Amino acid sequence: MSDIPIKTPCVKVCIVDPLSSLCIGCGRSLQEIGGWLSMSPARRETIVSALPARLKALRARGVDRVPD
Repeated sequence: MSDIPIKTPCVKVCIVDPLSSLCIGCGRSLQEIGGWLSMSPARRETIVSALPARLKALRARGVDRVPD
């Protein structure tokens, strides 16, 4: 097992948007979050490259802040 930490896009805002099923903090799905450590580096990179568009879509719908 490697001692090199696995990079994560997590920003510690773990709230899932019920409409898209994406975390409003990082843009990943629950399945992606749960499987992150077991994914290949290539799969993680594919997901990371999709996150800006996902977060932009969430924000376009007004899902960009933690509810009061």
